[in-house]
Amino acid sequence: MGVSDAPALAGVHHLKLPVTDLARSREWYHSRLGYELKAEMVEQGQLMGLALAHPNGGPRLGLRLDPERARAAAGFDYFAIGVPDKETIDTVAARLTAQGEQHDGVHWASIGWILPLLHDPDGHEVRFYTQQHHTEPEPGQVTTIHDPRETAERHEQATTERWQNPGSRSDLNRTPSRRQP
Repeated sequence: MGVSDAPALAGVHHLKLPVTDLARSREWYHSRLGYELKAEMVEQGQLMGLALAHPNGGPRLGLRLDPERARAAAGFDYFAIGVPDKETIDTVAARLTAQGEQHDGVHWASIGWILPLLHDPDGHEVRFYTQQHHTEPEPGQVTTIHDPRETAERHEQATTERWQNPGSRSDLNRTPSRRQP
């Protein structure tokens, strides 16, 4: 199928998460990220789902009461919520920290910056990734990223070393040497 044969799509309509407690999840997504309730799904007299919208560009979320699936999916990162740039992701991280939420901080990642290891009340990992890139893929080319976590860690280590030792030079593509005891 060529580009001209591909159907027209309009992005992600919404993300749906299974949850164990609709009220608790609604409050968490509202108080931590600003999501607002837009619709309730009632099935045979029981509230089974909520539709949430973000007032400032976040993806729409569907919360579905399904405790078994929520427990089974705990710890998995289904998606990364896009944020405009490094400054915004730093602001999100500071807001979450001020609210007592644990996360792994903002890190240099393969193409942009990432804020990983935030977990909602059911243990779903909620990640944030910048739309602004520090590295632009070549147009029309497939980008291969080798060992993304290790590469990011080497980059952050080299950046820290340059900051601590302004006159030194670090090669980000080097393989780290192992110290012998």
